[in-house]
Amino acid sequence: VQLQASGGGLVQPGGSLRLSCAASGFTLSLGYYRIGWFRQAPGKEREAVSCISTQGRMTYYADSAKGRFAISIDNTKNTVYLQMNSLKAEDTAVYYCATVNGWSDTGPYGMNYWGKGTQVTVSS
Repeated sequence: VQLQASGGGLVQPGGSLRLSCAASGFTLSLGYYRIGWFRQAPGKEREAVSCISTQGRMTYYADSAKGRFAISIDNTKNTVYLQMNSLKAEDTAVYYCATVNGWSDTGPYGMNYWGKGTQVTVSS
């Protein structure tokens, strides 16, 4: 099982980015998986951003992501996306994707396979 995050870059405040999490070693459409996006800013702990389930497309969003970010799955590409709009300086972080066992109102739990991160920098 491997996950590879990509799509990061430098963007101005108010701009948008779409991150991709490509899965390999398993097929998202053939099982019940939960994939999460996380981020870690310098000097801060890693935090959850958003999660999605492959069956039923259940989703979770951290308060910081609600209304600005959207998580989705493209089964044809075996990829999970995170569309990020109205980006702010505080969104600057390394973003990771991982498989998770589930989530509650307080966030995901049981993170398993992590991909390498992708840097997102929001700056003018």
